[in-house]
Amino acid sequence: MNLQEIGRHAQNAKHEAGKLSSGVKDAALRKIADALEEHSAEILTANGKDLKAAREPRMPSAMLDLLVVSEDPIHQMALGLRQVADLEDPIGEVISMKQRPNGLMIGQKRVPLGVVGIIYESRPNVTADAFALCFKTSNVVILKGGSDAIHSNVAIVACIRETLEEQGITPDMIQIIEDTDRQITVEFMRMNQYVDVLIPRGGAGLIRSVVENATIPVIETGTGNCLIYVEEGADLDMAAAIIQNAKTQRVGVCNACESLLVHESVVEELIPRVARNLEEAGVEIFADETIRSVAPETSQATEEDWGREYQDYKLSRNTVPNIDDAIAHINRYNTGHSEAIITNNYSHAQQFLNEVDAAAVYVNASTRFTDGFEFGFGAEIGISTQKLHARGPMGLLALTTTKYIIYGNGQVRG
Repeated sequence: MNLQEIGRHAQNAKHEAGKLSSGVKDAALRKIADALEEHSAEILTANGKDLKAAREPRMPSAMLDLLVVSEDPIHQMALGLRQVADLEDPIGEVISMKQRPNGLMIGQKRVPLGVVGIIYESRPNVTADAFALCFKTSNVVILKGGSDAIHSNVAIVACIRETLEEQGITPDMIQIIEDTDRQITVEFMRMNQYVDVLIPRGGAGLIRSVVENATIPVIETGTGNCLIYVEEGADLDMAAAIIQNAKTQRVGVCNACESLLVHESVVEELIPRVARNLEEAGVEIFADETIRSVAPETSQATEEDWGREYQDYKLSRNTVPNIDDAIAHINRYNTGHSEAIITNNYSHAQQFLNEVDAAAVYVNASTRFTDGFEFGFGAEIGISTQKLHARGPMGLLALTTTKYIIYGNGQVRG
């Protein structure tokens, strides 16, 4: 099926989507969750083909991790669909209603965006998550995954489409572009006659390409140069545990810690213990001179390291004299994703929350929690680092817009 046919099918499905009741949608989501688990063998076989192809050019282990599907990730996909089914349907919610002096009742009502296009890399779980959130909000979704996960994505979509058809719902609620040619991706970015909004999810190169080439309105999900600042007087045991988790629990994701800021008064006590933990995990450190004086095995950091999203077993470290300098450093080098402070000082915690410019700002917790599942959304469509329409993990509300509804009793304008 070519792009024009996919677009036309999506437009036709959009009208059916708006007629589906919450009960019908929720029942279908639960059936699809069951089907994913029942068809796990086919999905795992397809994923095996992707993994074999990825290992041949020696894909970095952090990137390979994002591609892997096993029984547990399939269970997590199914769990995400069930949790989305359990959430309240926002479509049709009247969020305001006021009476004008002329008697008109003017309100706003939540409605779907329409046809949502998603371009993404690796991460086969995005296929199921994106469908669940779009379907729950009565949106149609067109997926354009990367060549690295094409077999996995096609298998998951086939399972979803088959189950939708069994439920008497058009399978065109979800479509996937199977052609992996890059020119097809560029053409998809310009299908504004069929697609209402485009959401890229992947590395900096993909997001930049979509923003620069798309004629469709884009919700930009950003890269994650996430920083953690450990302050004077902080609980250093807690700091070490949070840093270890934020850096090494999963290094290839956008909410992993990429840079560590340390108050100069705690360098000698904190750095050796953190260095031991990270060294055991295989993390390479790039540090300033102050930190290198107590950890000489680290490499010299450059200006480029402060703003780099490694997505690897690498971490930059820098020293600051106070919280004002820490905040200034973060706002200069971050990507607006997730930042954290480790502190026992309440006023400094509030200053950090107020002044750091990011979608998610933490006090005494790992940045790895910036995630739709962890935030109680059931799943996420991506993590937006822009400031218009949606910011942070994007759940159901981010996939809606509003329209005005007006009730009158014969009013005419003079």
